[in-house]
Amino acid sequence: MDASQRGALLLVRLVAAGVMVIGLLDVGLYLTKCFMPKPPLPVEVRPIIVNSIPLVIGIVILIKAKAIANWIDDKLE
Repeated sequence: MDASQRGALLLVRLVAAGVMVIGLLDVGLYLTKCFMPKPPLPVEVRPIIVNSIPLVIGIVILIKAKAIANWIDDKLE
């Protein structure tokens, strides 16, 4: 694996990690909003599912990182 392929793989992994962090923060902020008021708000499933979509996308990108990195490397050459 040469330097351009390693760089592309690192870029893809960094993007995947960033998207996963965004998903975790969305879910965490929603749960914090539900549990912080003195009478706690009911936790609904739909907002948790919608807020966790970036987490799932990040996991998929991380799984397919090698293929995506190869595609990026081919496009840059």
